[in-house]
Amino acid sequence: MKTAYELAMERLSNAAPATKLTGAQKKQLAELDAKCTAKIAEREIALRNEIAKAAAAGDSEKVETFQQQLVKERKSLQAGLEEKKEQVRQAAAK
Repeated sequence: MKTAYELAMERLSNAAPATKLTGAQKKQLAELDAKCTAKIAEREIALRNEIAKAAAAGDSEKVETFQQQLVKERKSLQAGLEEKKEQVRQAAAK
């Protein structure tokens, strides 16, 4: 007798079978992750410096603007990463 979990996993695998990635595709996904992480870190450092300067100057509006920009850029970079990763995965499915 199967558990509810086993039944759910069986239905899931039937609905969307997992694709097997090659070593090269796994490496490509890892490289995409590394590049995105580096870009995010780079932008975060730059914007945090700007936030610190604005805070030191007492300009709370600029601080808030830079914080919003940081969040927006991080989301944008993450979305771009996920899109590229999905393209790699779709190529594996073909």
